[in-house]
Amino acid sequence: MNKEDLIQFETDIKDEFLQAKIKAPIHLSDGNEDQLIRIFQKIDRNDWVFSTWRNHYHALLHGIDPVWLKEQIMMGRSMSINCSDPKFFTSAIVGSTPSIAAGVALALKKKGASEMVWCFVGDMGRETGIYQESLKFVENHELPLIFIIEDNGYSVGAPTQAAWGSQDFFQNTPPSRLSKHEIKYNYIKTKYPHVGAGEWVTF
Repeated sequence: MNKEDLIQFETDIKDEFLQAKIKAPIHLSDGNEDQLIRIFQKIDRNDWVFSTWRNHYHALLHGIDPVWLKEQIMMGRSMSINCSDPKFFTSAIVGSTPSIAAGVALALKKKGASEMVWCFVGDMGRETGIYQESLKFVENHELPLIFIIEDNGYSVGAPTQAAWGSQDFFQNTPPSRLSKHEIKYNYIKTKYPHVGAGEWVTF
């Protein structure tokens, strides 16, 4: 799936939402298409992908059928897209997936499997204690897991720098390795707010 297809998919979902056809919250992506396409070139279809409430791009790039995905979103499952083929799991709870992803990676290592685990988290999720513990566990046990940190400069509606004292310089950057088990990129998200398709509200 190319950049134009990704953007068009979210545009279609936005239109459905604004016509009140989706009776649940949605979280739309924009501004990070190039970075994600680059990352998913390294992700095999047989790998495990863990995502967040903003998961449409991840699902599409991992090979989930766009028609099926839209059906799920229309039924109010935008924040809980889960699929067994390809292996794709999400949660709307901040910091809930890193430990689960670490457990899957441990099981894969014990089985001698060839699959990798990729776990996407936001800049807010990265600041949580459970993420730091999961990263330490993955590093100490040399597990086949890579965390992808997607930094849009906001923790929900509050600037991450103000909320967490982060010193990251906020700009669009390509993916870069922070360590053996972490890849991070910054992006500017302007088209859609944290939730829905209206105006940005920050505090």
